[in-house]
Amino acid sequence: MKVTLLTGRTLRQGQGKEQGKLSERYWQSVTICQIDPDDMKLLGIRENENVKISTENGSVVLRAVKSVRAPHRGAIFVPYGPWASLVMNSTTHGTGMPSLKGITVEVNPAPTEVVLSLPELLKRHFRKE
Repeated sequence: MKVTLLTGRTLRQGQGKEQGKLSERYWQSVTICQIDPDDMKLLGIRENENVKISTENGSVVLRAVKSVRAPHRGAIFVPYGPWASLVMNSTTHGTGMPSLKGITVEVNPAPTEVVLSLPELLKRHFRKE
């Protein structure tokens, strides 16, 4: 399903960050994808099941949660962080800042895929060779 990705900061993310970016609390706060409940039904997924978000720039597996700010069919929210960065386009259009909102993404159920921890994510996607 094609949807529009919005990113931003959350209160939970800030609380988790205080404990450190390697903390379980931080990981739980930024590895989520908030989805409209009707879109979750269309995708055939339940809350806390994994989804894969993909763009031409990359993909990431996140845990789906029902958005408390519904209805907003066709739009998802992912908190800022290394996981969201995997699907962003690094082009800044001369502003020095990549586009963080309004990105078209493909969302698919990913029941057999896992949400990577920060060390796993960095090793897999940002390893220098």
